[in-house]
Amino acid sequence: MSGARTSTGRAGSGESRKQGRSLAALGYTKPQTYEELRAVLSSGTVHFPKRLRQVAIFLWQHPSAVALGTIAQVADQAGVQPSTLVRFAQIFGYAGFSDFQGLFKDHMKGSWPEGRGQGSQEPVKEHSANLHFLNGMVGASQASLSRIGSGFDTDSFETMVDLLAGAELIYVIGSKRAFPVTTYLSLTLSQQGVRNVLVDNVGSTALDQVGCISRRDAVLAVSFSPYNSITPDLVAVAHERGARIVTITDSTFSPLVKLSDTWLEVVESDFAGFRSLAASLAVGMALVHGVVARRTGCTGTVD
Repeated sequence: MSGARTSTGRAGSGESRKQGRSLAALGYTKPQTYEELRAVLSSGTVHFPKRLRQVAIFLWQHPSAVALGTIAQVADQAGVQPSTLVRFAQIFGYAGFSDFQGLFKDHMKGSWPEGRGQGSQEPVKEHSANLHFLNGMVGASQASLSRIGSGFDTDSFETMVDLLAGAELIYVIGSKRAFPVTTYLSLTLSQQGVRNVLVDNVGSTALDQVGCISRRDAVLAVSFSPYNSITPDLVAVAHERGARIVTITDSTFSPLVKLSDTWLEVVESDFAGFRSLAASLAVGMALVHGVVARRTGCTGTVD
């Protein structure tokens, strides 16, 4: 095991040098702000090796953790070695991680809700461990919802409503952690008289469940990192059939982004390794409400 890690580290070092050269060749300069860094990462022209891509996803989703943590803490949360964070920073022209971290610290100065979500994870005195966990999950949910209020893409949301409202049949796709979200969205669509299919993969029949999808239909997909579910394969089938695809996901690195007509970024905070679903459910229910209103010309009531 130790030898395997050493070998991977050497390969990653060579790949990072190639990546650094490719960034220069693409005309990128050293990002001076967090927003400039996000613009480079979301451009779709930069392709990272596995470990560096893992870092990019974590930085994208947890800027407050990057701003407030030590290199050891950030590496542990991202699931990589500290040296990987240093290599990532050097790709963008920084001498080391501490200099690179300044982008995130500057960004955090005007982002209190994000910082508060991180702060909610600090140990507090509670009557029991269960109450401590409950308070932590409530804080994570509040932080997730705060992000929606501060950076919601209204144009993408309205486009999603239009595409779903115009579909003959809506296929709702999501698995693993996303499945509770898609199950509830499918239920509420049905309660409002909107024809839909919940792709639940019971009996490993997911590919059969999307087998009749057509250009007249639309897909509402939900997917979260580490993106290791069957969802991208199912959405790829729908894409090949010409169906319209809208996605709720948590970063530009999601494999669903390139398959989607439009997508919304929803990043959920976590506590003690458990992630909230509050923001995903809130956005999903708003989509259902919008689709019903668009189809009927009035607002629906969702149970």
